[in-house]
Amino acid sequence: MAAEADAPGPPRPGEELSEDRLAEYLRRALALGGPLRVQQFPGGHSNLTYLVTAGARELVLRRPPFGSTVKAAHDMGREFKVLSALAPVFPRVPRVVAFCEDASVLGGPFYLMDRARGLILRSRAPKGVALPPETVARLCAAFVETLVELHGLDYAAAGLAGFGNPEGYASRQVAGWTKRYRDAQTGEVGEMEAVASWLAGHVSPAQGASLLHNDYKHDNLVLDPARPDRIVAVLDWEMSTLGDPLMDFGTTLAYWVEERDGDELKAIAFGPTRLPGSYTRRQLVDRYAERSGRAVHDLDFYYCFGLFKIAVVVQQIYYRFRQGLTRDPRFAVLGRAVNVLARQAALYLGRPEL
Repeated sequence: MAAEADAPGPPRPGEELSEDRLAEYLRRALALGGPLRVQQFPGGHSNLTYLVTAGARELVLRRPPFGSTVKAAHDMGREFKVLSALAPVFPRVPRVVAFCEDASVLGGPFYLMDRARGLILRSRAPKGVALPPETVARLCAAFVETLVELHGLDYAAAGLAGFGNPEGYASRQVAGWTKRYRDAQTGEVGEMEAVASWLAGHVSPAQGASLLHNDYKHDNLVLDPARPDRIVAVLDWEMSTLGDPLMDFGTTLAYWVEERDGDELKAIAFGPTRLPGSYTRRQLVDRYAERSGRAVHDLDFYYCFGLFKIAVVVQQIYYRFRQGLTRDPRFAVLGRAVNVLARQAALYLGRPEL
């Protein structure tokens, strides 16, 4: 059963869906009828996620945030495609059932998938869930193992050979995220400028190519409630592509806050990565290198890029809030988080040891 913190509730103001149009689409596309109920999941800061109950059938609906102009980050068709291709070769993805690109239905593209029930860990462990150190350590091992499995998939055999262009991927990412930051700026952050400049001059050469998730962290994993060290599903594939696997791993490292980090960084932690028994970033690196057989190098570039990218994502969300395109009250304090992430990145520039 899902943790209480992730229980769906009424849609947030301004993020309601037309139930009449959705009901008509479900009848036409999936032959689903019966009483319709639409609730919204409270977590996440990017794409919007709803629980749709049609009669006895439960589905999860994903659509872009209202008012967003960053289409590449909210490509529902892309997410639907990768989930469809992965289902036969990577069992830890939800089963997708329909994709709709007709904006007249719900005001934007969306897709539907079966609900993956389970436990999701966010910034702290939910009430009533026992996570002793030995369970947390096994979860960390499974966390790395699942990412290694993903990076080891034969993406061409899965039909994803044209899903991205691995050549020059890291350079394009640095340039692209720098541009996105400029487009969403609401003030000057000196450390962001310094980090962008450093990254552009220190792009690491790629070590092969793999399928990337690009947002791999605790709250994008569904765990078995009876065995919270077992991962049953990986969610939120909207940023997946082909490229350098260490770029993916660097983003995961950037989400991982540990006990020796400063209080500001701990205050914005994206997951419960400081629970007793948790790996440190160094232990994550060592485990990933051991299990993947891949040399993990230039950690200053990959870790700092991950922090920079997350800071830009946060800045884009904060920009939408400042522009009045979303009224989600959680977004009001995100400007401060950009500064904290930028300072952490600036601290590790040129420091290859985490």
